[in-house]
Amino acid sequence: MIKELVFDDAILSTPCEAATAEDASVAQDLIDTLASIEGAACLAANQIGVTKALCVYLDESDKPHAIYNPKIMLGLAAFKTEEGCLTRDEVSVVTRYQRVKVAYDEMVDGALVPRKKDLTDWTAQIVQHMIDHCKGKLV
Repeated sequence: MIKELVFDDAILSTPCEAATAEDASVAQDLIDTLASIEGAACLAANQIGVTKALCVYLDESDKPHAIYNPKIMLGLAAFKTEEGCLTRDEVSVVTRYQRVKVAYDEMVDGALVPRKKDLTDWTAQIVQHMIDHCKGKLV
């Protein structure tokens, strides 16, 4: 279901609690909402008012991926960049990594399965942005 975006700093700055398999409907809401926003590449659960560590991003082929409880395990090649955000008016200068190793959970047959993935460039950047959202970090 397409949800309204949340612009309330109190919600967006709240660190998210761990997502569980019972949050699968939230993942679907994120996918539906992201698909409804032209030019959007990623969305975190707190951006639709749900303070769970769950986000969705589009890969290079515009395929959505839901990742539960993402964490950066390793970051290489730090750089400064400007980022916008769907739920923040101002552009922020942030430090990102060109390459990251991310640990996360993925829904498989109704259960969360631990995974790790190496990401680079744009995908690495947007996933780092989503992880900041899960931590309640306003970017």
